[in-house]
Amino acid sequence: MNYWLLIIAMGAVTYIPRMIPMVFLRDIEPSPFVKRFLNYIPYAALTTLIFPGILYSTNNLFSALTGGIVSIITAFYKENLLLIVFAGIASAFVIEIVLF
Repeated sequence: MNYWLLIIAMGAVTYIPRMIPMVFLRDIEPSPFVKRFLNYIPYAALTTLIFPGILYSTNNLFSALTGGIVSIITAFYKENLLLIVFAGIASAFVIEIVLF
């Protein structure tokens, strides 16, 4: 099969589903509920990417969950990203050393 034809076909398959809503739904204003729903999609996608990494970051599930929970609690009260990351790493490290 011709590789150029395959590349063009893959580009069309990728581009057409993105283009159709922009062309046909240009004049339709989404409801406030739909706008709020779409605002949460990046957070959901980020969660699905990060959560498995948290669970498999240490040798033990308990220390990994402890680090993740401490990070979530720290993020709830503080906005400093460096502090959040440090608190999660430190708590996971301490639990890993002390208990296991």
